[in-house]
Amino acid sequence: MRFLLNAAALCAAAFLLSAADTPGKEVIFIGSQQVNAGFAKGGTLLNKGAYQILTSHRVQPGEVEVHNLDTDIMYVIEGSATIVTGGTVVDGKTTAPNEIRGKSINGGQTHHLTKGDILVVPEGVPHWYKQIDNKLVNYYVVKVRTGK
Repeated sequence: MRFLLNAAALCAAAFLLSAADTPGKEVIFIGSQQVNAGFAKGGTLLNKGAYQILTSHRVQPGEVEVHNLDTDIMYVIEGSATIVTGGTVVDGKTTAPNEIRGKSINGGQTHHLTKGDILVVPEGVPHWYKQIDNKLVNYYVVKVRTGK
């Protein structure tokens, strides 16, 4: 069942990427050294406007995030964490155009993410890494511009 859910999420990601206006038809290679360096600190590996690829490295909980234009597709490669999605943002503030940050979430749905899990958070849905287990979680984020 987990395999089918992961496969469905990857198909959804492929669909979203194919539906986005991507510039050109260039093939992009990102070597393992650059990827590993990204996970050491977290950061953006690639930003093509319609989509981005990020390496995320968390050692502690973060702020609530709401991306009004971007869908986040997260794939955990190491560690585990508890993330809350949906609900209502507490003390939300606009930090950039179409980006909101907050202190916590009231309500929402709790997910425990472990290695190999994929979570797709549509645009406009609050999400919050509430707890990091064993002091580490590394995960890829593919951000796809789905809003207008």
